[in-house]
Amino acid sequence: MPETVMPVAPFPLSVQQISRRVREGVAAPLAAVRASLAAISERDSVIRAWSHVADPAALEALEGIGGPLAGVPIGVKDVMDVADMPTRFGVSALPGGAARFDACCVGMLRAAGAVPVGKTVTAEFAFRTPGATRNPHAPGHTPGGSSSGSAAAVAAGMVPAALGTQTGGSMIRPASFCGVVGFKPSFGQVFRDGMKLTCESLDTIGWYSNTVEDAQAIAQVLIAQDDIGEPERPLTIAVQLDNPNAALCVESRREIARACEVWRVNGVRCQPVDASAETALLLRAHDVIMHYEFARSLMPVVARNGDVVSPALRQAVAHGLAVSAGEYREMLAVQASLRHDWRARYGGADLILTPSTPGPAPKGLSHTGDGVYNKIWSVLGWPCLHLPTAFNQAGLPIGMQLVGNWGEDRRLLALGRKLHHLLTQQGE
Repeated sequence: MPETVMPVAPFPLSVQQISRRVREGVAAPLAAVRASLAAISERDSVIRAWSHVADPAALEALEGIGGPLAGVPIGVKDVMDVADMPTRFGVSALPGGAARFDACCVGMLRAAGAVPVGKTVTAEFAFRTPGATRNPHAPGHTPGGSSSGSAAAVAAGMVPAALGTQTGGSMIRPASFCGVVGFKPSFGQVFRDGMKLTCESLDTIGWYSNTVEDAQAIAQVLIAQDDIGEPERPLTIAVQLDNPNAALCVESRREIARACEVWRVNGVRCQPVDASAETALLLRAHDVIMHYEFARSLMPVVARNGDVVSPALRQAVAHGLAVSAGEYREMLAVQASLRHDWRARYGGADLILTPSTPGPAPKGLSHTGDGVYNKIWSVLGWPCLHLPTAFNQAGLPIGMQLVGNWGEDRRLLALGRKLHHLLTQQGE
């Protein structure tokens, strides 16, 4: 059993409980915010999830808190602007002052009553070089990346929800390693103004929470979609386990098999599929698109502040600049041709069940784990939902990923909520 930092428990109230108590006058508008700041003060010296915490006096001066997320404290990954807070992109040595405006997603959450309490640690420019964050379940194991601080802050009970981003596996992998719900919406569904884009065709804003219900509450604010009803026929899930570039650990394979059995008992059809050939093509497409766009987004940073960024980042820029425009256009065409090809590839399936990671959080803090089970969905732009379902014998979280069709985010969340309840024996 790995050494535990502290008893890991979620924030004492859910997103919906906090907002309801504030709206009904049962709790003061800033009661949960004060509890969040106290938890950060108590725990973050060990977890190191925060790069900046708001001035309590400034938060106490807030007025007119109301709306569907009234009084809900949130964390914001440090690649998105929060007014009057610095944005450092995971590089503390970069010069810069406080942001003048909120990023669009932060502003929308604030307008709904949420209160940003600080900026969470990110890997350097949301890439590979890890930040200082530790895994709340085992401090010697990675929390994942690049949205490490946001996932760890929710897992350690410092906030009930936090924003992150995903280019490859930066939302789903930390959710898996830290044992929280992680939701990556469809590409293009959440406005990205006020976020440092590194990959125009891939970057997606998502969020962490302790329950799928709380993820749904945030989606109601950030995603302008109509709710899609459940299928009239039995729910069908395509089970895609194997990946040509990774071996799934025995514990994760066993947990997915358990999920399928529980769901089958409850009338869900789980059908194995083999998409290994297309997986290899999509992994190549992700690699080419990511490096080509990353290099051009970060080239100005390296040119001006190359002395304060990591060798890995400088090498990635050089790699991307060497990718030809022709190869880049070819892979964009692959991305476009497969993004809307759900029906042909998966027949009548409503969802895809697939691993979130090859296994639980690896030991060590010099790397953030393998995103091989995430990149194909990032390049397709399909929405992904990580469901934490169990712990392995070493006490590390394990779970699985549900993938939905592009633009069917709310449907994925609604179905994922019911499926998660069946696995964790939670009531409706």
